[in-house]
Parts: sequence; C-alpha cells; structure tokens
Amino acid sequence: MGFDSVQSVEGWGGRALNSLIRRKQVDSVHRRKSSHNQLAKELTVPHLVAIGVGSTIGAGVYILVGTVAREHSGPALTISFLIAGIAAALSAFCYAELASRCPSAGSAYHYTYICIGEGVAWLVGWALILEYTIGGSAVARGISPNLALLFGGPDSLPFFLSRLHIPALDVVVDPCAAILVFIVTGLLCVGIKESTVAQGIATIANVCAMVFVIVAGTYLGFKTGWSGYQLPTGYFPFGVNGMLAGSATVFFAYIGFDSVASTAEEVKNPQRDLPLGIGAALSICCALYMLVSMVIVGLVPYHAMDPDTPISTAFASHGMQWASYIITVGAVTALCSTLMGSILPQPRILMAMARDGLLPPFFSEINKSTQVPVKSTIATGICAAILAFFMDVSQLAGMVSVGTLVAFTMVAISVLILRYVPPDEVPLPASLQDSIDSVSLRHGSNSQDISGDDPKGSVGSSKDSSKPLLDKVDILVDLRLIEKQLPLVNYTLSEVNRRKIAGWTIMLTCVGVFLLTYSASSLGLPSFLRYAVCGAGGILVLFGLTVLTCIDQDDARHTFGHTGGFLCPFVPLLPIVCILINVYLLINLGCDTWARVTVWLIIGVLVYVCYGRRHSSLEDAVYVPAAHANEIFRSSENYVT
Repeated sequence: MGFDSVQSVEGWGGRALNSLIRRKQVDSVHRRKSSHNQLAKELTVPHLVAIGVGSTIGAGVYILVGTVAREHSGPALTISFLIAGIAAALSAFCYAELASRCPSAGSAYHYTYICIGEGVAWLVGWALILEYTIGGSAVARGISPNLALLFGGPDSLPFFLSRLHIPALDVVVDPCAAILVFIVTGLLCVGIKESTVAQGIATIANVCAMVFVIVAGTYLGFKTGWSGYQLPTGYFPFGVNGMLAGSATVFFAYIGFDSVASTAEEVKNPQRDLPLGIGAALSICCALYMLVSMVIVGLVPYHAMDPDTPISTAFASHGMQWASYIITVGAVTALCSTLMGSILPQPRILMAMARDGLLPPFFSEINKSTQVPVKSTIATGICAAILAFFMDVSQLAGMVSVGTLVAFTMVAISVLILRYVPPDEVPLPASLQDSIDSVSLRHGSNSQDISGDDPKGSVGSSKDSSKPLLDKVDILVDLRLIEKQLPLVNYTLSEVNRRKIAGWTIMLTCVGVFLLTYSASSLGLPSFLRYAVCGAGGILVLFGLTVLTCIDQDDARHTFGHTGGFLCPFVPLLPIVCILINVYLLINLGCDTWARVTVWLIIGVLVYVCYGRRHSSLEDAVYVPAAHANEIFRSSENYVT
C-alpha cells in the first residue's frame, strides 16, 4: 500500500469519526420560522399531566405490590416506592432542564444529538424505537385477559376477540390486542389534543379506581386493626438490603414520565409547562403508589399476599369480592392509557430522526389538517399491531428497560456537558456560505480567526473542516492592538484549559461509574479483583465529583438553547448519582436481555452506516462559532432548514 492509499484511509477514517461526534444546533427562532413541518402547539400543563400519569401508571402496580412485598420488602414496601420515586426524580430533573432548553420532538435522542454527538444519538433513538414498539405490544396483549375478567372469565370474550392457538405456527394470536392498537393509532392520527383528552379520560378512570382502593382499604384497615403491620418479623423482615432490592424492582413502575418530553414541540409554553408537567406527573404517581402499597400491606400479611392478584384478594379476604370488578376496570383503563403513552412518542422520535436525515423523509411528513406525523404514526401502529397479534412479547419485556435506562443515562450526561462544556460551534447549512463570508468580512478576519486557534475547530464543512471562510483576506495588525489583547488571550487560554479539564473529568467519571457498578454487580469475579476494580471506580467517581464541584461551570450555559426555563439543581452531584443508578440497573438486566439488545443495536449500526451517515443533514454543514450564528442568520435573506 502506497502513501496515497494510507492518506485516503486516514481521510476516510477521519470523516467517519467526524460523523459520529458532529452535533446539531438547538432549533433557533430562525429555523422555526423557515420550517413548514411543525407540529400543532396545543398542549398545556393538564394535558402533560394526563400524558405523564397515563403513561406511567400501568396495570403492573396491581400486581407489583404483591410480588415485591412477598419477595423483597415486606411491610416496608411503601419506603421502597419512595426511594424508587426519588431515584426517578433525579432523571426527571435532568429531563426538565433539557426539555425546557431544547423544546423539540425527539426527547432523549434530540438532547443527545445536541450535547454528545450523532453516533450516540442514533443508538439512543434506535433503542427508544425498540422500547416503544415492544412496550406497546406487551401492553396490548395484557388488555384482553383483563377484559375477559369483566365479562365473566377467560373464555367469555366474543370469538373474534378471543385468543386462538394456531398449531401449524405454534403461536397464540390475539385479535383483541391488534384491534386495540389500531384504535389507539386512529386516535393519535386525529390530533394531539383529541388523543390527549381520550388518554386523560382513561387516566381519570384508573386514578379513581386507585383512590377507591386507598379509601376503602383505609376503612377496612382501621376496622380490622391493620393486621399486616402486627407481625413478629417487624417492619423490615428482609432487612434494609431487601427493601433496597424492592426499590430497584419498583423503579420500573415510574418509567413513562419521559413521554412528556417527547411532546415538547407541541407545548404552548414549554419553558414553563414542561417542567411543571413532568414534576406533577411524577409526584402524583409516587403518591398513589405509596398510598396503595401502604394500605394493601396493612390489610394482609405480606407472606399471605397473592402474587398475581394481591389487591383483589386483599379485599376478598375481608368480604368485599365485588371490589374486584372496580379493580379490574382500573387495570383495563390503566393498560389502555399506557398503550397510548407507548405509541405516542415513537412517531415523534421517527420524525425527529428523519428531519435530521438519519431516516427516510417519509417519516418526517406532517399532515396539514391534523398537524401530527400521520405516516409515522400509522407505520408505528402497524408494527405494534403485528407484534401484538402474533408474538408473546412478555419474554422481551427486559428490552423495554434497556431503551429507557440508556435514555436516562444519556440525558444526565448531557446535563453535565451542557453545564461545563456546551457546544461552542453550531452547524449552519452550506447554502448560507455567502452570509458566513459576509459576516466574516465585516469582522475583518478569516475563518480560522472566527472559529478559534485550533484548526480542527475552523469553520468548514464536516467533510473538510480546513475549508476557509474567506480566501485572500489581508489584515494589518498594529502592535499596540496585540498588546491590548494580551489579557483576552490569557483568558481565552484559561477557558480552553477549563473546558479540557471538564471534558476529561466527565469522561473519567463515566468510566468510574461503569467500573464501580460492574464490580458491585459481578459476584463471580475473584474477591481481590472485584474489590480492586470497585475501589478504582469509586476513586474515579469521587475524583470527578470533586473536580466538577471545584471548577466553574461554563458561562455559555446561561444563553444555551431557550433560556428562562427550569434549571437542574445540585449539579454535578445530581446528574452523577442519576448516572450511577441507571448504569447499575442496566448492568443487572441479565445476559439474555443484553444478547437480544445487542442484535438490535448491530442492526441499527448497519442502518446508520448504509443510510443515516450518508444522508445526515450535517453531512455538508458549515460549523461556525455560536457567538456569530444569529448574526449570520440575520444577514441572510432566506433561512434554510
């Protein structure tokens, strides 16, 4: 291989690396004015609360209290829900800041693309597609058994809705699940406001059923003396470790509030309403979970609880068999609401990825009358309906958790990046090259002066970052001017050093989190190796926390994105703890789950390499310093999306 061949390989490798780390711009007012594919801004805080609560509280709570109480927490189940709620709130704080700063469709994929880079954003979006597809299918298949209970038993549904075993294929088809998915898909195509109202009605019915459980259960508890708490084993029969294990299990009952962030582009006042909607939804869910668990574990001793129908059995043991009908109605409405919450975000993620060029433009088309991505919604509904009809996806439920936990982790990392090393360059379309040259000429500098001293950061396309903004521009520099600028140069150098230190510290902190959680979870490792890796990880995490606490946050955080919204408190402590919790839960999902997810991610990598990387909207983008972006937009007569 000759020298020319080596250079071409290196050039290709450099372009491939640049495509993975290139970052897009927060949607500015200029981009919004020029875009014709905008979703309808119809949502307010009550709508967001309906989406958040409806997507979070599924039928799982009607089963989860029995399983976790019997196996992990005992009467301390309420504390397990509280700890899990606090852990979920850490992610909610991070989501609230990013959603208010970057209020566009795409949720975690959108934030990751802005703060981390295209490669990681693609994997997050690809994982979320898997999560919502399998999640929606699993929820749909859970509705028909509960519906059958309302009509008298497992075989009481009409024949065209009943499950049917096909011996030739050895599968059990579920027509009811597929029909329900199509109904929900139709509602979502009508309009965001109409579908949210329908979801709100189902959510209210579910909450009413839970309120009935709380009120009636409290009455029975005071009447019978709360026998579940009068046990010789005490309040912590499995110890503190059992209670914490219960918290890790019930944490997944809080998954769903992130659906609120996916509707950011459709919120009338995102800076105010998104943080309020996320916070209110999570608070309501946590309160309901704690109150229901407090009542149920007090009515029946934890070791005597039915693992399948704990709430109905608890009321039946006190002579209230009729309460099972109300509880079943609550379970059915909870599942219907969760089904809508599972299908709602995916079309918007597909739309966001298609807008960025990573998926075909088919998915980015928005219906002019309903102002929703109808084609993406229909495609999502068809895929979910096929899975719900043919497959028992209960074994794939762990894959749903991977997408959520990966998204939570990347959102927390994005908050750290936004605060300490926010992007100082933004991509602009190549069609604005004339405006870029004009602004550069007015400032009397060439492209390298505008974008900094680092040639890698010079203004140019993502394919060739060395392309100058202006050619043959001569500048006369007075020696006195250089002397006056020396303090500014020193400040700039110290700022560059601070950004480098912060960037490396964030990376080392993430490495430390992985080492710490992996060694803590891998009981099969030799003791010496396990403690050594755990100690090294702990040192890196503490080092990162200390350094990030001592150094200043970037001043650009005050102007990054859409200002005036919610700010995540206790940075860097809160995001680091959030990363630690989510990575620990990811590692403990099991080998089978990770094997299936790996196959899906490999498929995603192939799709990105073959299509996404080549069609990315940033493929020919010109990167300019963020400080000059608005001036360049103002100097241009035509804004291009």
